[in-house]
Amino acid sequence: MSDTASPVVEYEAAAFRRLVEHLRRRSDVQNIDLMILAGFCRNCLADWYREAAEAAGATMSREQAREAIYGMPFDEWKAKHQREATPEQLAVFEASRSRHD
Repeated sequence: MSDTASPVVEYEAAAFRRLVEHLRRRSDVQNIDLMILAGFCRNCLADWYREAAEAAGATMSREQAREAIYGMPFDEWKAKHQREATPEQLAVFEASRSRHD
């Protein structure tokens, strides 16, 4: 087996890095909006990242994974960019979840 990644893995990694960078630039897009529209948010992505690391034998905390996705500690990002979800957003989110669970 080769020590280098296959081209497909390289493409996937490049697309992932681009997605993460896009989400970092679009701090105006709230996680609740991502959850409503796409069924995942930055925190989900961080969880998937941590799970992949752990599946590969690495140890990673939830905070470390979130920092890898947010580009800064989560609490800092939250203080700078996250707004409280409105009652309307929460209602739409709950309706969306019930349709997709």
